[in-house]
Order: sequence, then structure tokens, then C-alpha cells
Amino acid sequence: MLKLIFCLLLAINAALFAYGQGYLGRFSEAEREPARIRNQLNPAKLTLISAAKANAAVAAATPPAPEVKEEKPIACLEVGSFQLAEARRFETQVAALELGDRQSRRNLPGQEISSYMVHIPPQGSKDGAEKKAAELRALGVTNYFVMPEPPLRWGISLGVFKTEAAAQTQLAALNKQGVHSARIAPRYSGSKLLAFQFRDIDSAARTGLEKITAKFPEQEIRSCSK
Repeated sequence: MLKLIFCLLLAINAALFAYGQGYLGRFSEAEREPARIRNQLNPAKLTLISAAKANAAVAAATPPAPEVKEEKPIACLEVGSFQLAEARRFETQVAALELGDRQSRRNLPGQEISSYMVHIPPQGSKDGAEKKAAELRALGVTNYFVMPEPPLRWGISLGVFKTEAAAQTQLAALNKQGVHSARIAPRYSGSKLLAFQFRDIDSAARTGLEKITAKFPEQEIRSCSK
């Protein structure tokens, strides 16, 4: 037994001696190949730069973010020639788009002339209509009405007359006062058909509108005429 223990101690000492002399190698790669590690680091070639230069280099290597173009809303779309019952179904479905005051409904004109209106054509905006109204007041014209609804939205009514002759008389009087942009337009009796107009809508709203209109095969989407 003592002989066995002596042999084991002898073997352990021999192994420790061999490891200490490097006969068994090293666990650290750096200890086995110090020259290789030094070549990889190349300390002489390292250059210290400032944080500002480092950030600038990163920024130069980073591709610019794609430019996001602002979407312009569609000015005006009109849908349909609906009978009343069908118009109600369409209006119920369009309510899900939550268009608010960007949506309006109007009666389509009939075929018979009911009266004649003397008016100044639409001015493009409320501000434009108010500017034109101020010009009328400066000329002494006080009997006018700014029309907020299509189809003559932001136009100015200067009177409605039963006959064309009466409208012509009013137009002549306005010309004498210096109003030269007024026109006469026939007004038609109302029909039982309805149309819907949608203003300042984006592409998502238009897509939703197209899907709803597709459920009404006899209807179509068109640009507002005025």
C-alpha cells in the first residue's frame, strides 16, 4: 500500500514538473503564440480620434432616411344618383368613415326650369367670397347672399327671379353700379335623386369610399363639377 501511494505521488510530481517546463503546452492562446497576438493588435497602427469625428463617421456611413412626402387631400368627389331608400343605405355605410363636415348631400336638379338666379360665380374659398362681398358693399350693393353649399359653394347670390326678363333687369342695374362679374343661371326644379359630395379626403378615405360604392353597382364616383 505504501508503495502504491509513493508511486502516485511520484507520478503527480512528474506531471507538475512537465507542465511547469511547458512540455504539456499552455491553456492560454496568448502564452503559446505571443507573436501572433501582437501582430493582430498592431498597436503602432492604432489612431485615437475624438468623439465628434467618430459620430461624424457613423453618420456618414448611415444611409439617409427615406423622405416622407406629405399627402395632398382630394379636393372633391361626388357619388351617385340615389333614390331616397338607397341613399339612406349608402349614407349609413359611409358613416363608418367618420368624415364629419367633409361629407354633404344634395338634391340633383330636375329637368324643368323653376326660376333664374343672378349670381357671382364661386370664389374658391370662404375668404374669397367675403372679399368679393366687401367689394359689393363698397359699390353700394347690400342685397346679396354668400352661398355655403354646393353646387355654387362660395358663390354670391344677387337675387332669384321667376322670369328670365326680371333677372336681366337686375343684371343691368348691377352693371350700372359697377358689378361686372355677375351672371344669370337657370334654377331647375328639384328631383327625387340625391348625390353625396366628399371634400378634402385622403387616399385611405377614398379607398373606403370606393369599397362602399362598389356595393351599389348602378352608382359611380366622379369629380365634383363645381
